[in-house]
Amino acid sequence: MPIVDHAAAAQKIAAFLKILTTTGGLRLKYRITAGAGARDPDGLEAREIYVEMAGPDAVLLTQRGGELLRALEHIAAKIVRLEAEEHDIVSFDANNFKALRARELKLAAETAAERVRGTSQPYSFAPMSSRERRMLHLAFRDYTDLETESSGEGLRRYVVVYPKGAVRPKPSGVGGAGARSSRRM
Repeated sequence: MPIVDHAAAAQKIAAFLKILTTTGGLRLKYRITAGAGARDPDGLEAREIYVEMAGPDAVLLTQRGGELLRALEHIAAKIVRLEAEEHDIVSFDANNFKALRARELKLAAETAAERVRGTSQPYSFAPMSSRERRMLHLAFRDYTDLETESSGEGLRRYVVVYPKGAVRPKPSGVGGAGARSSRRM
């Protein structure tokens, strides 16, 4: 269920961030944009609340592939009572880390599309977070001659791009390590 009261949700997130910056001692500045102003210009996220962070400690948020940034997003989503499938409604960024990553994913999608079209062979991306996999699936939505599918399990889950209608390998067992769920665009 999307956020009904964006102002109230933004205030809850601001209170959480104030604790991090005052009590926790993190040297961060943040700006929260909620509602229509929070929309993603690339259309790769369905965000309704966007938190931009900067300052001397912003680099801590982006280390290890943005692990802490994603953790803060997760906590903020829980604070405003979002369900797991609504994870991209709240988006945090620090020093344009995620914005740059979104551009990288879009460029990677373009490169993979050219490769799949040129070879007629599937292309597998490296494992990535569920949010980044979703962004890749969305990046391929305009490629009507290609389809995407997520494969693998847990932290080893990745996106595969196929020519439209291509035969896919069969999973190696129901619910086992080779099982996959698909998302076709």
